[in-house]
Amino acid sequence: MQKIEAIIRAYKLEEVKIALVNAGIVGMTVSEVRGFGRQRGQTEQYRGTKYRVDFLPKVKLEVVVENGLVDMAVEKILAAAQTGKIGDGKIFISPIEQVIRIRTGERNLEAV
Repeated sequence: MQKIEAIIRAYKLEEVKIALVNAGIVGMTVSEVRGFGRQRGQTEQYRGTKYRVDFLPKVKLEVVVENGLVDMAVEKILAAAQTGKIGDGKIFISPIEQVIRIRTGERNLEAV
Protein backbone atom coordinates (compact mmCIF):
# COMPACT_ATOMS: atom_id res chain seq x y z
CA MET A 1 0.00 0.00 0.00
CA GLN A 2 1.02 3.57 -0.65
CA LYS A 3 -0.08 6.91 0.74
CA ILE A 4 -0.54 9.68 -1.79
CA GLU A 5 -0.39 13.22 -0.41
CA ALA A 6 -1.36 15.92 -2.87
CA ILE A 7 -1.00 19.58 -2.03
CA ILE A 8 -3.26 21.42 -4.46
CA ARG A 9 -5.11 24.68 -5.01
CA ALA A 10 -8.21 24.84 -2.79
CA TYR A 11 -10.60 25.50 -5.67
CA LYS A 12 -9.44 22.30 -7.43
CA LEU A 13 -10.42 20.03 -4.51
CA GLU A 14 -13.91 19.17 -5.78
CA GLU A 15 -12.60 18.26 -9.25
CA VAL A 16 -9.90 16.03 -7.76
CA LYS A 17 -12.38 14.37 -5.38
CA ILE A 18 -14.82 13.62 -8.21
CA ALA A 19 -12.03 12.22 -10.40
CA LEU A 20 -10.82 9.89 -7.62
CA VAL A 21 -14.32 8.73 -6.62
CA ASN A 22 -15.23 8.06 -10.27
CA ALA A 23 -12.05 5.95 -10.52
CA GLY A 24 -13.21 3.85 -7.56
CA ILE A 25 -10.92 5.39 -4.96
CA VAL A 26 -12.85 6.19 -1.80
CA GLY A 27 -11.74 7.33 1.59
CA MET A 28 -9.65 10.45 1.77
CA THR A 29 -8.52 13.00 4.30
CA VAL A 30 -8.48 16.70 3.47
CA SER A 31 -6.69 19.42 5.44
CA GLU A 32 -6.39 23.13 4.89
CA VAL A 33 -2.69 24.00 4.86
CA ARG A 34 -0.48 26.98 4.12
CA GLY A 35 2.94 27.02 2.53
CA PHE A 36 5.12 28.14 -0.33
CA GLY A 37 7.36 26.60 -2.94
CA ARG A 38 9.58 28.08 -5.59
CA GLN A 39 7.40 31.14 -6.00
CA ARG A 40 8.09 32.04 -2.34
CA GLY A 41 4.67 33.60 -1.84
CA GLN A 42 3.25 36.59 -3.63
CA THR A 43 2.95 40.35 -3.31
CA GLU A 44 -0.49 41.76 -2.46
CA GLN A 45 -1.72 45.34 -2.22
CA TYR A 46 -4.08 46.55 0.50
CA ARG A 47 -5.20 50.17 0.75
CA GLY A 48 -2.32 51.30 -1.39
CA THR A 49 0.34 49.48 0.62
CA LYS A 50 2.17 46.51 -0.83
CA TYR A 51 2.95 43.58 1.42
CA ARG A 52 4.29 40.08 0.92
CA VAL A 53 2.24 36.96 1.61
CA ASP A 54 4.76 34.19 2.27
CA PHE A 55 2.41 31.33 3.07
CA LEU A 56 -0.28 30.69 0.49
CA PRO A 57 -3.45 28.73 1.32
CA LYS A 58 -3.57 25.22 -0.15
CA VAL A 59 -5.39 21.96 0.48
CA LYS A 60 -3.67 18.69 1.36
CA LEU A 61 -5.47 15.56 0.19
CA GLU A 62 -4.36 12.18 1.53
CA VAL A 63 -5.44 8.79 0.15
CA VAL A 64 -4.13 5.28 0.76
CA VAL A 65 -4.31 2.90 -2.20
CA GLU A 66 -3.09 -0.52 -3.23
CA ASN A 67 0.29 -0.52 -4.98
CA GLY A 68 -1.33 -1.32 -8.33
CA LEU A 69 -3.57 1.75 -8.20
CA VAL A 70 -0.91 4.36 -7.43
CA ASP A 71 -0.12 5.37 -11.02
CA MET A 72 -3.80 5.64 -11.96
CA ALA A 73 -4.60 7.71 -8.85
CA VAL A 74 -1.68 10.07 -9.53
CA GLU A 75 -2.81 10.52 -13.15
CA LYS A 76 -6.34 11.37 -11.98
CA ILE A 77 -5.00 13.94 -9.51
CA LEU A 78 -2.70 15.48 -12.13
CA ALA A 79 -5.47 15.74 -14.72
CA ALA A 80 -7.92 17.35 -12.28
CA ALA A 81 -5.56 19.66 -10.36
CA GLN A 82 -3.26 20.94 -13.08
CA THR A 83 -3.69 24.52 -14.35
CA GLY A 84 -0.24 24.87 -15.89
CA LYS A 85 0.62 27.82 -13.66
CA ILE A 86 3.16 28.18 -10.88
CA GLY A 87 1.68 27.03 -7.57
CA ASP A 88 -0.30 24.03 -8.83
CA GLY A 89 1.17 21.97 -5.98
CA LYS A 90 3.03 18.72 -5.36
CA ILE A 91 2.30 15.02 -5.00
CA PHE A 92 4.21 12.88 -2.49
CA ILE A 93 4.03 9.08 -2.43
CA SER A 94 5.08 7.09 0.65
CA PRO A 95 4.92 3.40 1.55
CA ILE A 96 2.42 2.34 4.21
CA GLU A 97 3.49 -0.59 6.35
CA GLN A 98 0.21 -1.31 8.08
CA VAL A 99 -3.36 0.00 8.39
CA ILE A 100 -5.73 -0.90 11.23
CA ARG A 101 -9.42 -0.01 11.38
CA ILE A 102 -10.03 1.01 14.99
CA ARG A 103 -13.71 -0.01 15.12
CA THR A 104 -13.26 -3.63 13.93
CA GLY A 105 -9.55 -4.33 14.22
CA GLU A 106 -9.38 -5.16 10.50
CA ARG A 107 -5.92 -4.78 9.04
CA ASN A 108 -4.29 -3.65 5.83
CA LEU A 109 -6.41 -3.83 2.64
CA GLU A 110 -9.56 -4.81 4.57
CA ALA A 111 -9.11 -1.69 6.70
CA VAL A 112 -8.77 0.66 3.77
